[in-house]
Amino acid sequence: MLRFALGFLLVILQPSTGQFPRVCANVQSLLSKECCPPWDGDGSTCGELSSRGSCQNILLSQAPLGPQFPFSGVDDREDWPSVFYNRTCRCEGNFMGFSCGECKFGFSGINCTERQVKTRRNIFQLTASEKNKFLAYLNLAKNIPSQDYVIATGTYTQMNNGSNPMFRDINVYDLFVWMHYYASRDTLLGGSNVWRDIDFAHEAPGFLPWHRVFLLMWERQIQRITGDENFTIPYWDWRDAEDCEVCNDEYMGGRHPSNPNLLSPASIFSSWQVICTRSEEYNSQQALCSATNEGPIRRNPGNNDKSRTPRLPSSADVEFCLSLTQYESGPMDKMANYSFRNTLEGFADPQTAISNPAQSGLHNALHIYMNGSMSQVQGSANDPIFLLHHAFVDSIFERWLRRHRPMLEVYPAANAPIGHNRENYMVPFIPLYRNGEFFKPSRELGYDYEYLQEPALQSFQDFLTPYLQQARQIWAWLVGAAVFGGIVTAVLTGLIRACRKKKGGTSSEIQPLLIESEDYNNITYQSNF
Repeated sequence: MLRFALGFLLVILQPSTGQFPRVCANVQSLLSKECCPPWDGDGSTCGELSSRGSCQNILLSQAPLGPQFPFSGVDDREDWPSVFYNRTCRCEGNFMGFSCGECKFGFSGINCTERQVKTRRNIFQLTASEKNKFLAYLNLAKNIPSQDYVIATGTYTQMNNGSNPMFRDINVYDLFVWMHYYASRDTLLGGSNVWRDIDFAHEAPGFLPWHRVFLLMWERQIQRITGDENFTIPYWDWRDAEDCEVCNDEYMGGRHPSNPNLLSPASIFSSWQVICTRSEEYNSQQALCSATNEGPIRRNPGNNDKSRTPRLPSSADVEFCLSLTQYESGPMDKMANYSFRNTLEGFADPQTAISNPAQSGLHNALHIYMNGSMSQVQGSANDPIFLLHHAFVDSIFERWLRRHRPMLEVYPAANAPIGHNRENYMVPFIPLYRNGEFFKPSRELGYDYEYLQEPALQSFQDFLTPYLQQARQIWAWLVGAAVFGGIVTAVLTGLIRACRKKKGGTSSEIQPLLIESEDYNNITYQSNF
């Protein structure tokens, strides 16, 4: 009984996912380039004694990249995480985590053998107590330090190639803000030079899988610090909304009475401080964001540039996007045409799927509409509306996966922008996740959406949709095959009858009215064929 209780406690207190594991942010780990901590459950490296995993060399993808990043060896994020570590824990079965101390998404239990599917719900369908609990969880995450992770405050070169570690503590909420910043920041080239056309989480195929992992990790952190294992992120269904329906003090904060760019003092979020919003300052200093406070959340929904984003997305925009059959196309960046990913991300017109970076549709439209902290890519996760928004974007991705049922091979294996090939590891996550691992239905990852749990008839219609679409594409061939089959059947039937007449010589007067049952079955089968 004691052993069971200890095992259960270890599962509850297991390390969760983030950036640099605290146990590996030291001189020894950086110089040896090894991050293989012991699992607390048995004290062995990666839980090897319990068959959870083992310390292994990292296998990097050798697939060619697209032309968008013409450098090599200048950015710590290239071939992630090999600049910092080239050996990490490789976990077995359903185990996961930097020490193999966790269960994979969608599994639970002491041995990670119990399947589970949790439901993300519409924030407006939550009861008052559920909604208040969610807001309290957000505030707790903003005020509790991350136990297992730290952030880097310098590049590997600035750390003197590992001999001078530069890391600092950070609270749980800001850990995720920093990770979003780090994945999308510019490349520092030395002097005052930077390269802006790089992003490991946006503008390329990995946009949707990356944010899917981000939300799963965030959910797990909240489950851990609160002990609420059933917690899921609510979503805001913004289709056809006339304004920001969650921008009031009951939900995510209303407008300040005297300064429309700030939040109402009645909202708990009005006291929050943002981090990682001064990208030009970091670039000029050739420095990383150090997660120091940079002022309050800014938000002025609807007072954005209307020429760029005239309105919030409509249901028709979403339905057109879902009708696109190609996940990715062309250069696989923000110039891609007829790409589901690029249209949902918002760089292609939601009515034509033609790339138009001067306009912001769907996902991008929400960010621009908020007209504040959420409108700048690197610091957008500072605004907690980011979570509600991206949960709904992920639900649209999920609808596309269920409708079109793509094979893994649909996700590009090569020639995508840096970091976005199928087998590339996502920046800056440790433990390691490949892009292709999250190009799968959400139920396989342990969660679903309330509004997608439809009646059986609708599910059956969704199941038939991709096959009907394929049938339309080959309809002419099917008709031709049917006509040809009918002609062949008629000719064969005629030949059979002629042969019988010639062989048997039976007169028409004494022919039986019915054919032998065996012959009848043969003719019927041929006709059906």
